[in-house]
Amino acid sequence: MGLKAILGASALALGVSMLGLTIPAQASDKHVAITQIVEHPALDACRNGVQDGLAAAGFKVGENLKWSYESAQGNPATAAQVAKKFAGEAPDVIVAISTPSAQTVAASARHIPLVFTAVTDPLGAKLVKNLDKPGKLITGITDLSPINKHVELVQQIVPGVKRLGVIYNPGETNSVTLVSMLHTEAKAHGLTVVEAAATKSGDVLAAARSLVGKADAIYIPLDNTVVSALEAVIKVAEQNDLPLISGDTDSVGRGSIAAVGFNYYDVGLQTGKMVARVLNGEKPGDIAVESVQKLELYLNPAAAERMGVKLSDELIASAKEIVK
Repeated sequence: MGLKAILGASALALGVSMLGLTIPAQASDKHVAITQIVEHPALDACRNGVQDGLAAAGFKVGENLKWSYESAQGNPATAAQVAKKFAGEAPDVIVAISTPSAQTVAASARHIPLVFTAVTDPLGAKLVKNLDKPGKLITGITDLSPINKHVELVQQIVPGVKRLGVIYNPGETNSVTLVSMLHTEAKAHGLTVVEAAATKSGDVLAAARSLVGKADAIYIPLDNTVVSALEAVIKVAEQNDLPLISGDTDSVGRGSIAAVGFNYYDVGLQTGKMVARVLNGEKPGDIAVESVQKLELYLNPAAAERMGVKLSDELIASAKEIVK
């Protein structure tokens, strides 16, 4: 996970310099700066995909591409410092992974092309006003979750579920959107949603414990705060036979029972191709915001057993990947 120290206000600038990674370049090279709100497997996979997508388009680190990377380590104040730092460096493109990072870059580096990715609701986050014609210097990839598929998956794994617990950070715009959608879909499927808030990663364990006795299963949306502290939720789920289903496929390898979602490395590849278009001269505002269409089912039968659930042979047979 990299540095885990909580950066105080007086140490923000030092923290940014310690967390950064810049690969030097020649004067004629293009410069891509990339930032993400926190490090966890899904966002890290997305970042790796961006670099590989750029390489496939002819922009290779160490040859003709300068690559700068900063993580905010979950600290919004640090995210703002990163955005200001990149604004001063004036790269050819800034890539922002996740909604919080995209919002800070959009506010602080308005004169630099921005390609966002892993952003749930670009309209709700006020990044763009139109998905087909974003305008200005901003475009990107939205990873809006198929919440209806997630609710159906919960019911397949826990047939008698009535109360579905959800842990999220109400300070993340993407999470607020997803939980609102969850309420709508759950009601349509005859379920009640029980919310548990976690405004920082240190609150996730207590939020998970608050659902014991109140929920029949737990659902984790694409929430950066909660996903970064997923092991705390897994611990509570295993101790209390509370089936845990995620919206993030990378979480299945960490101990969630299942997820229907995107492969975030593929999301990164898609993003890298879009960044290459900008580097080749296209205006970001003329490039339509793209969504991710490919869905995959990931299952972890061992995690299911630890949470008191046995997966059906039919469900297992339909999975893209079985975690062993």
